[in-house]
Amino acid sequence: MTSPARVSLADVTPPIALGPLDGRYRPAVAPLVDHLSEAALNRARVHVEVEWLIHLTSRGVVPGAPVLSDAEVAYLRDVVATFGAAEVAELAEIERVTVHDVKAVEYFLKRRLEAAPGALGEGTVLPSVGELVHFACTSEDINNLSYALMVRGAVQEVWLPAATALADEVAVLAHEHADQPLLALTHGQPATPTTLGKELAVLAHRLRRQLRRIAGDEYLGKINGATGTYGAHVVAVPGADWQEVSRTFVEHLGLTWNPLTTQIESHDWQAELYADVSRFNRVLHNLATDVWTYISRGVFIQIPVAGATGSSTMPHKVNPIRFENAEANLELSSALLDTLASTLVTSRLQRDLTDSTTQRNIGPAFGHSLLAIDNVRRGLRALSVDAALLARELDENWEVLGEPVQSAMRAASVAGVTGMENPYERLKELTRGRRLTADDMREFIAGLGLPADVAARLQELTPAGYTGLAAALVAHLDA
Repeated sequence: MTSPARVSLADVTPPIALGPLDGRYRPAVAPLVDHLSEAALNRARVHVEVEWLIHLTSRGVVPGAPVLSDAEVAYLRDVVATFGAAEVAELAEIERVTVHDVKAVEYFLKRRLEAAPGALGEGTVLPSVGELVHFACTSEDINNLSYALMVRGAVQEVWLPAATALADEVAVLAHEHADQPLLALTHGQPATPTTLGKELAVLAHRLRRQLRRIAGDEYLGKINGATGTYGAHVVAVPGADWQEVSRTFVEHLGLTWNPLTTQIESHDWQAELYADVSRFNRVLHNLATDVWTYISRGVFIQIPVAGATGSSTMPHKVNPIRFENAEANLELSSALLDTLASTLVTSRLQRDLTDSTTQRNIGPAFGHSLLAIDNVRRGLRALSVDAALLARELDENWEVLGEPVQSAMRAASVAGVTGMENPYERLKELTRGRRLTADDMREFIAGLGLPADVAARLQELTPAGYTGLAAALVAHLDA
């Protein structure tokens, strides 16, 4: 029997997304499209070309070039402001002929100059300045500035606000549970108690530290020609101070000027930024795995979502999917960011094209991170604390008081109290590999011969009360 021909999903209209960021998870990452998509890249290129044209004419850099009127400047900037679906399609049509993306942008903008009389009247000088579009530029002059603007926008307007909100939400939880005693586990074994708030504060503090680094990262740019020498600039217009023209233009865009490059801007700033974001990802991954473990242990209870299913066969399940999803996406994001950082710092001699393909994956790298942030935030909002379970855990592990008892014995020995020999070894013999009750511990303390005030202090101590300064440490989040 012959099987019927299968419909090719590649031919379905509208197109089906190849990757999950543009399919299943599109709502969570959609804000990045305005910054890191191919269309956003082309809009940024148009923006840079427009601003370069305005810069050259407003400063009289090229002799004979007219000064543009306010209306003409506004017309040019409106080309960027109104860049949308029709313009994306037009650029794609031009590129099919040029087979060069940046050259297509140049021709696109020249079309707008030629069309200016229709909007501004026959007296406009814009049709006469067409040869100042892309003047003395190599493609990388436009691309490096475009990517810097795109990445800066994506980080400062989308990723950083979301990441900051997440860190703030963790800090709120830390304050809320600052006094909640928690049995600590080191190496997976019962250890000196802490508070849930203090442990969350550690993670919030780590996340915020990385965010401060990211907020302070620089975005560099250059515009200096085919091999970074201003060769064409100097020959075409020898009287201009081209380094000053370049510096002021890059700084006008809100970027840091890089005075020494090959054909490409060296991308070191990108490597630095991506390393910082990747490190944030890994701290967030640590938070996700810790919260997952607390859920598994019962510290956190997940609040069920009406109608949601945790398992196709086990009705009782409420799975920690938000944190598991976050783990996977953070790993994907960091892998991409690590690759970007390691690849972009190398370019053969004065130029090769490895960076061109690599930089087209900046969007997915930030997309997976943003998706993880969204999942963690949603997951944290669906948690409640089982205080009764935490109290039971602490009450079942009186052996953790071996640490303060032997430390008090050491202090007493230093103060001259007799009978305090080998405190560590004596508590090790009492507690190692054993579960003690409150009575066991108090009986041991009573027989030590400690000064009355010390003995009384230890007799009143419980695992739940043995949290040191944990609750107070949370206040460091407000510093």
